[in-house]
Parts: sequence; structure tokens; C-alpha cells
Amino acid sequence: MKLASLKEGGRDGTLIVVNRDMSKAVKVPDIATTLQAALENWAETEPPLVEVFNRLQEGNVEDAFDFDPKQVAAPLPRSYHWADGSAYVTHVELVRKARGAVLPESFYTDPLMYMGASDVFLGPCDDVPLESEDWGIDFESEVAIFTDDVPAGITPEQAKAHIKLITIINDVSLRNLIPAELAKQFGFYQSKPHTSFAPVAATPDELGDAWDGGKIHLPLHSIMNGIKLGSPNAGVDNTFDLPRLISHAAKSRPLMAGTVVGSGTVSNVGSKDGSSCISEIRCLETIADGKPSTEFMKFGDRIEIEMFDENGESIFGRIDQIVTQYHPPR
Repeated sequence: MKLASLKEGGRDGTLIVVNRDMSKAVKVPDIATTLQAALENWAETEPPLVEVFNRLQEGNVEDAFDFDPKQVAAPLPRSYHWADGSAYVTHVELVRKARGAVLPESFYTDPLMYMGASDVFLGPCDDVPLESEDWGIDFESEVAIFTDDVPAGITPEQAKAHIKLITIINDVSLRNLIPAELAKQFGFYQSKPHTSFAPVAATPDELGDAWDGGKIHLPLHSIMNGIKLGSPNAGVDNTFDLPRLISHAAKSRPLMAGTVVGSGTVSNVGSKDGSSCISEIRCLETIADGKPSTEFMKFGDRIEIEMFDENGESIFGRIDQIVTQYHPPR
């Protein structure tokens, strides 16, 4: 089953069910008006939503309309909780190596995680408005999941049952703002603006054998200005799977329905299939040449992120965004 949210009905959007090839969709107000409402009552809402999805697949829904990614917000336009991990320690190791720092051994046993801005998520075709190119604008291609209510102290094995929907995201980072924030030893804030989401979120069964309960064994493609920068496999080289990240986030408190947990930048050892962010490309250049040569994103740059199944069909739809200049009020 695939779900999305139309840009209507208020800040939380209007929930729609989308068919598998993302050509048709239908509103489901009698089941749930928003995805947040559906997740809060998932045991009751999932069966009728699946029924609608199956009828949509058969072409047996009178109110179906053409699905347009430009008309949707993020599947969850906003969330009560957004926690991003760093499952691919090889990415962190590479960043540290580029600046001559050693990776602490604890990074291999205890996940990194930060809480991001969840008051607004960007839709798949929304512009990314930022004030200055000097901030070091970067994309980060990731996998993310949505949960139902998660009890505190849950084990990774137990956490698997709480993964209700999966999607892909662009966790925008402002690289030149990060060092000063980390120097305060109090985490990210200004350096992490709003995160962008694919058009739809899918139930795990839509991934077939590519989903093993904790990882997606498929490449995640990143294309900037028409040039493919990378397609590392999301199921390879991740030190921590998604249930482990959920368990980490819920160590001392429960997670409410609609919590979004991100995998961190998808990265494979040696980056043989390319990178999922500019920062990693610059790190490889620094290691090889002593300095980076690839610039961060500029106003007008376009980033596209997508994942395909084994038949070459898009699973979540495409993130397709332009970085634009924001002019604050004066």
C-alpha cells in the first residue's frame, strides 16, 4: 500500500491512497483525514486502507483521480518527532579521515542521533529556500520510516513491528554552519533546515524481498543537475539497521505515533557506487588530492533522489527540487 498527503485541508494535508504505479489516487475521509490520524489508530485504519488500495489497483474506485507529485506535501507534512540517525558509520569515518581525526570505537556500538525540525517537512517538488550559498548547501539521500506508538525500552527485535511505513528523504544540511554548532557541544540546529520527503510512503510489503525487516537492499540514486552522483545500496555497510535506531531513540522515553526515524546518509565502503551527499565527495577529493574540488549547491541547482525496485519501477516516487534564494523580511 502507498499513501500520500495532498496540499489541502490545513497544515497536515489530506490523506490519499495511491496505487502501485503512482498513476491514480483517492481520498479516504471515512477512514482517516490525515496520515497522522491513520498512524495513531493504525490497527483500525490499516485494513480499510488496504482494501481501498486493492480496489484502486483493480480500477474499481469511482472517485479516483490522476496522481500528481507536484500537488502533494510530504506524506507527513509535519510530525511530532523527527530523529535522524547515522547508520552508515563508513560515512562518518570518511568525514573524520578527511580532517585527520580518528573515529571513536563507541561509534560502532552506539548510534549517533539528532532531533531535527519536524514542524514542517518539504514536499517532493517544493523548492529548498535558503538565504545564503555561503552556508555550504548540501543534500543527503536517506531512508526513513514512520512508526506507530513505540514503548520506551523496546528492543531492536520488538521495534520491527512498529515500522508501519517507509520512504526516502533529502536531509538538507548546511555544512559551513555545522562546525561552529558542534563546537558548542550541544548538537545541530541552524545547520539542519527542513527535510524533504518523497511523494509517497509505502508499507514494507511493497518492497518485497528487498526488505529484510530492518534494511532495504536496493540502490538509492542521487542526481544533481542531470549528473548522477551516486547509487549506493541502502542495505549494505550500515552498522545499525532501522529497528536498532528506533530502539536507540526509545531508550528512555516512548515514541508517539507518527515519529519519523532516518537512516542517515546512505554510504557504501569505498563509495564504489558514488555518494549520497556532496560532503562525502569532497572528503574523497581531500584524501586523494589534499583539497576538495566539488562545490556545494548553488541557487538554481536541482537535486533528484529516487529508489527503484528490481523491475526498474519507482517505489516512492522522485524527490525533485530546486535550491532557491530566500529573502528574509527587513
